[in-house]
Amino acid sequence: MTRHYSALSLLKEGLANQKGWQPAWRSPEPKSRYDAIIIGGGGHGLATAYYLAKMHGVTNVAVIEKGWLGGGNTGRNTTTIRSNYFYPESSDLYDYSMKLYEGLSKELNYNIMFSQHGVLTMVHSKGEMEIAARLVNAMQINGTDAEILSLAEVKEKVPLYDFSPSARYPVWGGVWQGRAGSARHDAVAWGYARGADRFGVDIIQNCEVTEFIIEGGRCRGVMTSKGPIRSDHVGLAVAGHTSQVAKKAGFDLPIISYTLQACVSEPVKPALGCTVLAPATGTYVNQSAKGEFVIGGGIDRTPSYAQRGNLPQLEVVLSGLLEMFPSIGQLKLMRQWGGVCDVTPDSSPIFGESPLPGLYLSCGWGTGGFKAIPAGGVMLAHLLATGKHHDLSKAFDLDRFRTGRLIDEAAGSGIPH
Repeated sequence: MTRHYSALSLLKEGLANQKGWQPAWRSPEPKSRYDAIIIGGGGHGLATAYYLAKMHGVTNVAVIEKGWLGGGNTGRNTTTIRSNYFYPESSDLYDYSMKLYEGLSKELNYNIMFSQHGVLTMVHSKGEMEIAARLVNAMQINGTDAEILSLAEVKEKVPLYDFSPSARYPVWGGVWQGRAGSARHDAVAWGYARGADRFGVDIIQNCEVTEFIIEGGRCRGVMTSKGPIRSDHVGLAVAGHTSQVAKKAGFDLPIISYTLQACVSEPVKPALGCTVLAPATGTYVNQSAKGEFVIGGGIDRTPSYAQRGNLPQLEVVLSGLLEMFPSIGQLKLMRQWGGVCDVTPDSSPIFGESPLPGLYLSCGWGTGGFKAIPAGGVMLAHLLATGKHHDLSKAFDLDRFRTGRLIDEAAGSGIPH
């Protein structure tokens, strides 16, 4: 049963330092054995636990998180959700995820604040307009909503943009996906955590995996800072730290981790109605419900596991922003952060059983992990429950790097990733 609060009761509770509210999920001590273990308490790990319970009836599940829920990339991104990718395999995956996002607040009975305000990718030359038309054609064939906008239509959507004759990067048109948008990142994590907990899933925070229990050539569980925890089905969903954890299991992956940084401005009145991405500047931006401009750009090309950015890359991103919107140049920056992105050679994720039998992978999401949380959870849950690929995950198996059957979505990000 959902408990409803009046405005007065909410005020009283806030003044009382929330002493009357019950925790949204338990904080149990780990049991010695589970039917499934998921390493990583971000969006993907929590969604996997939720769908394991809901879709497959597997409720004796532990989610193990080294820090706190959503403290990794789930809480360190720019929250964009879209499905305008080129290849059918990618388009199917991300569009399925968007459809799940569209019903997720109702599904979880938790407001994730999903705003479908649209994503606009600028086009900066006649040649790019031709390529954009081909991309939109491919997206429409794939069943994803996408359309070409003329210069006049772009001006109508983002009048704040610099369309002056002296603009360094003149705009010729744009690619528009109207169903795209953004959601509240911590709300997604908290909603899945509460939903999984209500099915009986144990969410164990501040618990570090130190090594894997390997018996008979198979993964039989993990050694943690809270002792051994056994299971014959272990899922790995730790984003940028995947390569580090994989080494503990005795294998390497074709992944390099980079920092992707972002920042937000002070809040102002609504001035930008959609997410705008300019490939020429390498910068993208949207305005949050609080009025902040949420600003991102390309990854820092120095491999790193640090959750912070650097000033040279921040300068590149902000220089691009001012080429796009010079009128906001006087705004103050409020916060800056970095997420650790696990990037594969073809900029597509990796799914399937790892080189260590019994250990299953959901990794290589790079800069696209947040938008794929619901679909990623469904697919890893399917792997853990059945030992077989979901129809959407088959193309992303690790063996594609052996066969050369790559899904090169480097251009899918629209900026250098």
